[in-house]
Amino acid sequence: MTAAIEVDEVSKRFGATVALDAVSFTVDVGTVLALLGPNGAGKTTLVRVLTTLLVPDSGHARVGGFDVQKDARTIRSMIGLAGQYATVDELLTGRENLELVGLLYHLDKELYRTRAQEALERMSLASAGDQQVKTYSGGMRRRLDLAASLIGQPPVLLLDEPTTGLDPRTRNDLWGFIEELVAEGTTVLLTTQYMEEAEHLANSIVVLDSGRVVAKGTADELKDRLGGNVLEVRVNKRADLDRAASLIANFGNGPSRTNPDLNQVLLPIRDGASVLIAAGRALQDHGVALDDLGIRRPSLDDVFLAITGHTTDTHAVEAGNTEISR
Repeated sequence: MTAAIEVDEVSKRFGATVALDAVSFTVDVGTVLALLGPNGAGKTTLVRVLTTLLVPDSGHARVGGFDVQKDARTIRSMIGLAGQYATVDELLTGRENLELVGLLYHLDKELYRTRAQEALERMSLASAGDQQVKTYSGGMRRRLDLAASLIGQPPVLLLDEPTTGLDPRTRNDLWGFIEELVAEGTTVLLTTQYMEEAEHLANSIVVLDSGRVVAKGTADELKDRLGGNVLEVRVNKRADLDRAASLIANFGNGPSRTNPDLNQVLLPIRDGASVLIAAGRALQDHGVALDDLGIRRPSLDDVFLAITGHTTDTHAVEAGNTEISR
């Protein structure tokens, strides 16, 4: 078996809202697939289908070769899940939380105690293992939640935006942990809104937007779709930001993106030096003072904007459906 996860034309509706629209992809054994998209794209809905918590309206999905509808019990015994929010009991200690998961897996007492200790050590929680979880920081709770997903030593791990809200150091620690798991043969499906996370961890990427697959491939393959580079303009005054974006718009082969925090305009372009010179002259002729002007290779943010017309932080969830269609 080369595919650990197979999704074939899966669709799901909630009333008039189409959460998933004929979604198809596969995840090879021992690899990471990043499911990328904004809020409302359908990422969490798909995770719930794969974990047998939701029944698709049409299409088929298999995990480890087992059908999510026909073999739900088998699938639940072979997957680990960490959702967007740490689902731990704060009145129990970290160790007790993990041992409880082992008990629910029907593991022998000696085995789940051993695995709980191993998981605490692996997530750098051994010193806090016998403290109540209510004393843990947010990052510690997130690591404990991930540790709980490993007690059954699942061959397939589903992580739904696992690093949302974490500080950069904790996020980097979790990235390293995921890489270790994959090196040992674990298959990971990771949903994320962070382009850097997808690029760092994923062997392949599926881009969802409004419940549909709008692109798939490796990070480099997706970047190559733009067929060029990105013009990066940083203006001296924030008041000039929109004017700069308007002045350089005709030099691009796609929509520009502004970042007010950095006084920055980013524009996909096909040509290189000639566009750089022409854009610089246009900005200078209209009195726009610059702090920086240059060309760089596209990022996944640029790719997503070119494909969908908006960035991943766009909120696309309809009222009343925020919990089920993120």
